[in-house]
Amino acid sequence: MNKITLSTLMFAAAVLATGCHKADNTNNANMGPAQAAGKSVDDAAARTAEASRDAAARTDAAMDRAGDKIDNAAARTGAAMDRAGDRIDNAAERAGDKMQNAGAEMRQESREAAADAKRGVSNATAATGRAVERAGEKIQDAAK
Repeated sequence: MNKITLSTLMFAAAVLATGCHKADNTNNANMGPAQAAGKSVDDAAARTAEASRDAAARTDAAMDRAGDKIDNAAARTGAAMDRAGDRIDNAAERAGDKMQNAGAEMRQESREAAADAKRGVSNATAATGRAVERAGEKIQDAAK
């Protein structure tokens, strides 16, 4: 249906552009049938052309409004993406800090465990030394 309407509009615009070449007589009563028909066609073409211009203007305005809405939506989307990026950066920074803290805690606990193990080995060595000493004394007593 749009193709038919567009074709009709184009035909009317062509008729309007060429017009009827009639005498410059403003008194409709003195016009003949061909002139009256030509005037009717000219008037119809003028109305059609004006309606086409109005429709084109409304379409342009609607397209401008749609473009503005798209631009606004794109700006809001960009801002939301920026906020999301900032949140991701902050979360990554917090995770890095927590990992550093966990690493520091692990190093401290490892040092404490090593110190405990060293004390345990030292105590075991001392106890073994005492036991060997007592055994040596017994051997000496038994040899007498």
